[in-house]
Amino acid sequence: MAMKLGIIAEPTAEGVRWAAEKGLGYVEYCYNVGKDVAELEKAVPELKAAYAQYGVQLGALGRWGAFKVDDDGNLIESELENTYRLIDVAAELGAPVFNTGVNYVKNLPYLTNIEKAREFLVKAVAYGKQQGVKIATVNCDWDNFVRTPKEWELIHGVIPELGIKYDPSHCVNCGSGNYLQELNDWGERVYHFHIKGTINLGGLHVDDPPAGLDGIQWRPVMGMLYAKGYDGMLSIEPHSGVWKGKLGEWGIRYTIRYISEMIYGEQEA
Repeated sequence: MAMKLGIIAEPTAEGVRWAAEKGLGYVEYCYNVGKDVAELEKAVPELKAAYAQYGVQLGALGRWGAFKVDDDGNLIESELENTYRLIDVAAELGAPVFNTGVNYVKNLPYLTNIEKAREFLVKAVAYGKQQGVKIATVNCDWDNFVRTPKEWELIHGVIPELGIKYDPSHCVNCGSGNYLQELNDWGERVYHFHIKGTINLGGLHVDDPPAGLDGIQWRPVMGMLYAKGYDGMLSIEPHSGVWKGKLGEWGIRYTIRYISEMIYGEQEA
């Protein structure tokens, strides 16, 4: 069992080179709302060549912030099609996981929202299974409500092949803050994992510094992942408006060293 350290990067040959120069063998792409799926499809040959050149693999592909359900409770067919096309790209590029979410429609009852989320996710899981790609819901609140144990019980509880993309910082910033309990209860369903630091004081968000310079208990988190048998990608997510430029690059290197010490079989970067 060996976890794999990587980083969120731009879906370009330069992004692959940038990750490889840091000693990382994995990248993740967040192809979010507003981005034209056709552009990523056209980049597939360039990305394949870059993976071969630099010895890098794609650990996950995802799409945040895109509405899946309209105000009347209908699935948005164009975004369902985008989901299928991105799953196809994930399969072609060798990514084992596609990350997604489902928006909450305010004028519909909670249980109706649960039903619509199930409807979309059942379709995504079935299509992903055909392509050899697992589907995970993100625990981020960006136009997504399938992010807490309450929703996981009602949705993942009836879709056994649906996983979770977990990020402790979201639990701190938008949830209970009890990320160790969530990992204990749901760790077997984690298909992908984000390494993103955060600092909160008195319930107020301060900043998202590099992991290891923040408030998350990363050593117990890693211990919990081992306890749950997680062997997927640990994806570094630079997220702070403070940690940019040379400081940001130093912060990434710091996180690589810090997290690498806790990965079985990983050489310190």
